[in-house]
Amino acid sequence: MNTIPLIPRKVLFGNPDRAGVNISHDGAYLSWLASRDGVMNVWVARRDNLAAAVPVTHDTGRGIRFYLWAYTNRHILYIQDRNGDENWRIYAAEVGGNAPADGAVKDLTPFDGVQAQVYAISPNFPNEIMIGLNQREAQWHDLYRLNILSGEMTLVQQNEGFAGFDVDDDYRLRDAARMTPDGGMEILRPGEDGWQASEIIPPEDLLTTNPILFEKNGEVQYYKDSRGRNTAALIAYHWSSGEKTLLAEDPLADAGDVLFHPRDKRAQAISFTYDRKRWQILDTAIQPDLDYLCTVADGELEIVARTLDDHFWVVLYVVDNGPVRFYLYDRERRQAAFLFTNRKALEELTLASMQSAVIESRDGLKLVVYYSLPPGADSNHDGRPDRPLPLALIPHGGPWGRDFWGYNSWHQWLANRGFAVLNVNFRSSTGLGKAFTNAGDRQWGEKIIEDQVDAVNWAIAQGIADPQKTAVMGGSFGGYSTLAGLTFTPELFACGVDLVGPSSLITLLESMPPYWKPMLEMFTTRVGDHRTEEGRALLKKHSPLTYVERIVRPLLIGQGANDPRVKQAESDQIVAAMQSRGIPVTYVLYPDEGHGFARPENNLSFNAIAEAFLAKVIGLDVVRYEPIGDDFANSSLKVLSGAEAVPGLAEALQG
Repeated sequence: MNTIPLIPRKVLFGNPDRAGVNISHDGAYLSWLASRDGVMNVWVARRDNLAAAVPVTHDTGRGIRFYLWAYTNRHILYIQDRNGDENWRIYAAEVGGNAPADGAVKDLTPFDGVQAQVYAISPNFPNEIMIGLNQREAQWHDLYRLNILSGEMTLVQQNEGFAGFDVDDDYRLRDAARMTPDGGMEILRPGEDGWQASEIIPPEDLLTTNPILFEKNGEVQYYKDSRGRNTAALIAYHWSSGEKTLLAEDPLADAGDVLFHPRDKRAQAISFTYDRKRWQILDTAIQPDLDYLCTVADGELEIVARTLDDHFWVVLYVVDNGPVRFYLYDRERRQAAFLFTNRKALEELTLASMQSAVIESRDGLKLVVYYSLPPGADSNHDGRPDRPLPLALIPHGGPWGRDFWGYNSWHQWLANRGFAVLNVNFRSSTGLGKAFTNAGDRQWGEKIIEDQVDAVNWAIAQGIADPQKTAVMGGSFGGYSTLAGLTFTPELFACGVDLVGPSSLITLLESMPPYWKPMLEMFTTRVGDHRTEEGRALLKKHSPLTYVERIVRPLLIGQGANDPRVKQAESDQIVAAMQSRGIPVTYVLYPDEGHGFARPENNLSFNAIAEAFLAKVIGLDVVRYEPIGDDFANSSLKVLSGAEAVPGLAEALQG
């Protein structure tokens, strides 16, 4: 019997105490995201007086998720959309003078139905930033120079079919990227005779090769580059000579985070992650710094911000069984001062550890997996539970992304309830070499799903998972994987939880946002081409909607009404198809959400439903759950069908 106290969902999924810690470029201020009246906003404090922190933004809706410091050192730049529509606007919040204050917030891109992107900021032009706007034509982002004080915008380059632009610190337009018909990319330079191709990135290298940034002098451009090798290396490209210098590579993992000097923009260190992250030093000047920082706290080190003079760094440490720890590092004194953790309530809790393993797929590919067991379930500490447990498989989104080791709220939540929890980096996952990524091309409903099944079967063979009590759940591509799991292998999983997952790959591609269309050839070559008869046949074959009649296990679906990527129609159509066949389904819709749930009230409400749903299907003799309680407070959820399948749901809706 599990004697570990039940961790409330609000501890795991409510707003963090602090997140997104940053420092102004002059080192005068520290900033972070924290709750203001229940909504995440930016707070600022003098570096030497954190107790006097004040909020400088006043978002009252979805909360701020991304922000940065302008080089004025007096302005916070952040983006926000409306109810998840991803039509981002750029805002500037004025911090104040000697002491931070709740200053004015200016909407710098006040255009309805337009998506703004921040392309670059530079210390050479502290009052200006480079942005992209698709105001002229929804499919293309034109390049503008924007004054954050006056709001004045100047067109730099009208988009002529480009997927993106690169500029240097002098705001010179240096190159542009354009898709090729075969699904590759060409990099072009502007010249007197127009745009000229300078680099070709073949289709097989597209997801593992890209320019990063220019050094301060504009002569050296850094690339992550897999051309001529399997894993992406860090390359220095010298513009005047055309010479390319190999700086770092790893035989198993692609180039990951790159640490650049804040003023000179030269590469100083790089990380590689196969199963765990490791740092490789490129500039010996920072070797003593990283040597010292590795002694400060347990966990994987990340450097998240540096002042322009490189005096102060903000660093954090990620562990698997506790909160993130933030420190302010003084390079001159070589001393790191503890700031705070992101969730103080986690500090005293008994949490699950995450373990990694490398397993083999049925056709011989190496798959990196991560799994967590309920605390106390492994009495001899051999990485296997004392008895097989209910299992939750959580495929990641993308599919061009990957899972990492570290604290995971879903792992902690479900392990605390009695589940073993499993992630697998299936083929198509990035970061593990182009051969592995490309092995998933046109395999959405076949080998990718087979890798997920192989991971479950491995867990069963290892005595980790009870084969009769396995669930699959995830968001976006993980939602697709859930639907695929219940249709392609209908007897394997006891139930599924799908969050914003596409049900038809044909309608998914036909309804993609217009600003994704510059990358259309990448999707059609890697997923299937909806414009050809052969491609549509493949997409139909790989679509869960095609096999709705096979669904024999309980299914819960959550959807944001404003999702521009996986539109509500994707969930509507599979729900309608199930209902027309008399197949039960629980369907929850959020009118103020998009691709995933940003508002913690909505996140909490959906997880409360999912937890009760899982407990009923898997059985209260082996798992436990926290009743829904007041987790619907201030949520916008609408239960469109299947409330009776979830314990306590109908009652919670009534009161």
